[in-house]
Amino acid sequence: MAAPNLTLTLVGGPTVLIEYDGFRLLTDPTFDPPGEYQGAYSPVRHRKTDGPALSVERIGKLDAVLLSHDHHFDNLDNAGRALLPHAGTAYTTNSGAQRLGGNALGLAPFETRVLESERKKLFVTATPARHGPIGVDAGDVVGFALGAEQPGDLLYVTGDTLWFEGTAEVARRFSPKLVVLFTGAAEPRGRFHMTMGSEDALEAAHAFPDAALVAVHNEGWGHLRESQDQLLDVFAKFNLAARLTRLEKGKPLPLSW
Repeated sequence: MAAPNLTLTLVGGPTVLIEYDGFRLLTDPTFDPPGEYQGAYSPVRHRKTDGPALSVERIGKLDAVLLSHDHHFDNLDNAGRALLPHAGTAYTTNSGAQRLGGNALGLAPFETRVLESERKKLFVTATPARHGPIGVDAGDVVGFALGAEQPGDLLYVTGDTLWFEGTAEVARRFSPKLVVLFTGAAEPRGRFHMTMGSEDALEAAHAFPDAALVAVHNEGWGHLRESQDQLLDVFAKFNLAARLTRLEKGKPLPLSW
């Protein structure tokens, strides 16, 4: 595959603008200001501590949204829901597509669709995710693998998940150039993680030895327990500092190989 023209811009939390070869995609849209929030499908009330680096208006036209799940407010908030109808296709879980309707398209794990624009195409494949330890029912979640020439050869967005047999299967099937880890070691309901902490991120680094790594969803909410700085420090201690690239909110990060 030729060196891709790929740029990431961290809006905040799990929200990242992905620009590749004319395509513009957004992960888990969250644009509401700081405050106390409770989603319609969650019993947990969350405290948002930081707002987005970019407004919805500054995001502009989108070809698609990659929505890991619709039922947690820190992955889809009020402003994010309002954005969805104007964003081309909203890829998400099958259950989420039923709740959202409209332009939402549900995908089962490892199901692939082709996103086309101006005679160009991008493969969008849903990937397995487990949002918490076994025994915790946090609802359906998916990640996404993007492919330029074949499924999964460009970028893997983990979505809200721990490292488990499903994410390991993604590594066996695909060889992305970049992995976007949803980290933060979230603890919204007690002393157990609902998203990746440093141990999971190290597993991913081992499983994707040729991929660059970035980490998101590690700031902006009170239930997140591990910051990007802490994760970077762990990687440095394991002599893996070169594998993890820092993302600064609101600052485009061009990537090439």
